[in-house]
Amino acid sequence: MMLSKKWGGPLLLATMSFLFVLMLIYPGPAWNAGVRGLAIWWDVLFPSLFPFFVISEMMLGFGIVHFIGMLLDPFMKPLFRIPGSGGFVAAMSFASGYPVSAKLTSKLREQRLITREEGERLVAFTTTSDPIFLIGAVSVGFFHNSQLAGTLALAHYGSALIVGILMRFHDRGAPPTPVPVQQGKPQGFSLRLALAAMHEARLKDGRPFGELLRQAIISALQLMTVVGGLVVVFSVLLEVLGTSGIMTQLYELLRHVLTSLQLPAALAEPFVGGGFEVTLGAKASAAVAEGVPLVFKAAAAAFILSWAGLSVHAQIASILNGTGLRYLPFMVARLIHAVLAGLLVLLLWPLTGPDTEVFLNFGSPALSGAGWESFPHALLLLLLVLALLLILSLFSGVIQRLWNPVRIINRK
Repeated sequence: MMLSKKWGGPLLLATMSFLFVLMLIYPGPAWNAGVRGLAIWWDVLFPSLFPFFVISEMMLGFGIVHFIGMLLDPFMKPLFRIPGSGGFVAAMSFASGYPVSAKLTSKLREQRLITREEGERLVAFTTTSDPIFLIGAVSVGFFHNSQLAGTLALAHYGSALIVGILMRFHDRGAPPTPVPVQQGKPQGFSLRLALAAMHEARLKDGRPFGELLRQAIISALQLMTVVGGLVVVFSVLLEVLGTSGIMTQLYELLRHVLTSLQLPAALAEPFVGGGFEVTLGAKASAAVAEGVPLVFKAAAAAFILSWAGLSVHAQIASILNGTGLRYLPFMVARLIHAVLAGLLVLLLWPLTGPDTEVFLNFGSPALSGAGWESFPHALLLLLLVLALLLILSLFSGVIQRLWNPVRIINRK
């Protein structure tokens, strides 16, 4: 610890100075990369993330999070060791993508709706790609294969849920968020209690609609500024490192590692690029030489989407700064998520690959011409996740009601 404190500052200063010199040596590529990063932020990230940030902030003020949290509490706690409010974060995050989960988790932490350990579990498995990017950009735009979306979606979101179950063992001894028992009744699925919790939260917030909207827009703009700055910075850094030839050395090193693992060495460039920035890595995985089987390209894309790149990591770290949530559990969870997603693609390929006709293939003939192509996939996924969580919550509530009398009889 003392060694890291002693040498951390000088190493960081030396790294920043080296990168600054590279930008001076290659001003043209640095400028072009900055323009491309700014275009990605303005054309893609801003219109897709800004509305979610504003709406989620207002939903917090109106108490809708408390309403959903009370309904999902019987499901989220036994499975993920997270309060029911985490179900709202999971649904919104799966629909809108990173870094929405960190934003919502930090808000729950500020309102003391979750503990530090619960927040670390929550942000670890809800940091995922949005379905619009996974389907539209990666499957259709990069791979030119809409039927690949089903496999990528199953691998990416399925492995995220597996990570959530694994993360329930994170800090097992930490106390959970205290939940008040109203009128001595057991906590279970109750629409009346959920409505009461929403009404109480709205009264406690007390902000009028106009003030709530104004503060939500200001908060969303501040966060989008940070996100845009990080995208531009990492775009420039990747460009100058590539132009200087430093990335070539990383490629050679990773090629030897992939060869030893019996994997195509041509995947080195996507893995290195995706390690820094998810969009560049996913695009490079689709552009690998034709001699590499499609299943390995898809597995590499799933790995990159789940790791999310250091650019997203920096966004998450900047959002979580000041909330007490630690970055190390998040980084470990990202690595586990990436490995699981890549393995799931390999396991699911015989069943859900593009050459297999199953209902999960978004581009299958059964869905063609049915109007699904124009349906907003983000809203669809949000509704499906919320419906699934509510059904499971209702089911767990019924089981709890049936189980409690049995426990009472056994005690007697």
